[in-house]
Amino acid sequence: METISITTEWIKLQDFLKLGGLVSTGGEAKLLIQEGRAAVNGETCLQRGRKLRPGDVVSFQGRELTVGHAD
Repeated sequence: METISITTEWIKLQDFLKLGGLVSTGGEAKLLIQEGRAAVNGETCLQRGRKLRPGDVVSFQGRELTVGHAD
């Protein structure tokens, strides 16, 4: 499982997918999230603005990424 670190308290799901290099644009992220292709902590998530915090696990297109916090 790969860890993507953030420097803020939280990050939106669509921005996390962009930060992790899983999508190239916000529009692509929006479409794929609305199609139900993303899961947060094991549950399908249709909210592109879902706030992710360190410790959350995102599953997307066969990959799992953990939200970490940069020290």
